[in-house]
Amino acid sequence: MSERETKGARDFGISSDKQLRRSLGKFELLYLSLGGIIGSGWLFASLATATYAGASAILSWIIAGILVMFIGFAYAEIGAAIPKSGGITRYPHYTHGGLVGYLITWAYFLSAASVPAIEAAAAIEYIGSYYPQLITTGTFDGTPVTILTPLGIGLAGLLLIFFFFLNYFGVNILGKVTHGAGWWKLLVPTITFLALLALDLHSANFSLGGGFFPSAEYVKGGSSGIYGFSAVLYAIPSTGVIFSYLGFRQAVEYGGEGKNPKKDIPFAVIGSLLIAIVLYTLLQVAFVGGIDWNKLYLNESGTLVPVTPGNWSALSTAVTASGVPISAGPFLVLSKLASVYGLAAAFFTALAVLLTIDAVVSPSGTGWIYTGTSTRTLYAFASNGYLPEIFLKIGRTKIPTYSLIAALIIGFIFLLPFPSWYALVGFISSATVLTYIMGGIGLMVLRKHAADLNRPFKLPAAAIIGPIATLAAGLIVYWSSFAVLFYVFTGLFLGLPLFFIFYANRILGINKVVSIIVGVINLAINLGMGLLLFNETSGLSAANNLFFTIYIVVIAAMLIGDMIFLLETVPPDVKKEINAGWWLIYFILAIYIVSYFGGFGLYTVIPFPYDTIVAAIVVLIGYFWAVRSGFRTQAIEDIIQATKEEAV
Repeated sequence: MSERETKGARDFGISSDKQLRRSLGKFELLYLSLGGIIGSGWLFASLATATYAGASAILSWIIAGILVMFIGFAYAEIGAAIPKSGGITRYPHYTHGGLVGYLITWAYFLSAASVPAIEAAAAIEYIGSYYPQLITTGTFDGTPVTILTPLGIGLAGLLLIFFFFLNYFGVNILGKVTHGAGWWKLLVPTITFLALLALDLHSANFSLGGGFFPSAEYVKGGSSGIYGFSAVLYAIPSTGVIFSYLGFRQAVEYGGEGKNPKKDIPFAVIGSLLIAIVLYTLLQVAFVGGIDWNKLYLNESGTLVPVTPGNWSALSTAVTASGVPISAGPFLVLSKLASVYGLAAAFFTALAVLLTIDAVVSPSGTGWIYTGTSTRTLYAFASNGYLPEIFLKIGRTKIPTYSLIAALIIGFIFLLPFPSWYALVGFISSATVLTYIMGGIGLMVLRKHAADLNRPFKLPAAAIIGPIATLAAGLIVYWSSFAVLFYVFTGLFLGLPLFFIFYANRILGINKVVSIIVGVINLAINLGMGLLLFNETSGLSAANNLFFTIYIVVIAAMLIGDMIFLLETVPPDVKKEINAGWWLIYFILAIYIVSYFGGFGLYTVIPFPYDTIVAAIVVLIGYFWAVRSGFRTQAIEDIIQATKEEAV
């Protein structure tokens, strides 16, 4: 029996892992993580966060940074112990087997594969403030947003092709280019917040709109009850805050190609997050303090009407006197409107040029990094046995060539139907954070079932940090709102047909025809019930308790039915990894229900902050259940055996 025919969770990438080029040094891994963090987020997210939370948006960055740091701690230990390219999507497979591993990998894939398109679009949108033929105005969630014209989409496509070739030349070239671009990406935001704070600070802005925590009528979510401290939390997953921090994972994703990953991964993960927390917090302070309300207008039926000072929600549609929307380039617009003279005016003119250049450099740097991440995610898919072996094939430049080609094609798919950065970011952030619930869980499962694993970096107080990391990820998912979770879970369930048609048949040994039938049934139920709920809730904007009940009962029946089907059909030695997935089914259904009836849902029965307490309990139950469900898979045996052979 071949390795591919062996039933159950295995690591099919051990042989191809050895063919990867190990050339990334400590600072190259650091700048891969930092480059993943400093992308379009710093260009756009300060504006989006301020529209929801006003001056208190500053707290969103601090809270989110601390939450993500706990998640980073967990992955620092796991990444150092098991440095694998595409590691974040391989670890759940190691600790819980193919079912949990597949669902987490699929969710991560949806996020990682779309980021290059988001960053390419962001670069073109920013340039659009100079070349208006690249952008136009559309709507998302009932709000006007800047989107790309066909010409803009074409240029974004050329950027995707550039990202492809930079990755194709190999990780050695990619690492050096990223290291060099990283200095630029760090320097320009630093100059920006220093200039605004020192030369154009409007201190009154921090108390406008009703105070540091603005009143409901002055913030974007106020009419829906999202204001005050709840707006601070809501902004974390919904306006690009979490999206901006999530790049820390790059050091883990490229870990299998590091020179000394067992020491360098913790340095890169923790170091990049510490730098990012300081940088993004000061950028938000500078943005809030740099707004000159007297120079912003609303276009009402062709007439420019001055924006009321402190009306934070108006920033999303505000324009300058010349008609340039601030959303097209927030910091660029502020630099042009700065009330400065003489040398200071000349400095801000130069800063505007730097920002325009950086509008291409920063998102592009993140884009080419995530093109590599998408490649390694597809590589991890095949390493886990979820895709054919061709995606494991290493080309002459020592990168997974076919995975890279697939990543480019997928990038184009995500670029074309969703050209707006704002339209993508909430979904992508939440889909990614959903996968991070495995950080703290994986940490403790490996501590429990793989005590003999070599741990160069051993996290102190892991028994405390593990649940905190899981709680952080779970709450961020909850705060993203029911509407976003609907898209996340619908996207997650769309992966079930592939699980049954390929993995369940090839790896778990289930009859091919039966697997296809079950996969098609899952697809029909997911799409049919999703469309029904969407229509009956007026596009997820109005409560309909009857249809939500029908929806959740049918979805629960689908998921539980899948579990029972698998347990009845897989070989006896594989049942353990199917049973290891019950906690994830519970988590999805429970957080879905709490989200609908909580403060971020359609029918609020449990208002904020009590809903967050209930959600925290749901997450912690899932955490302890998941840790108890984890086991020493054959994949872990493969890893430890390979490590011993390398040592000899």
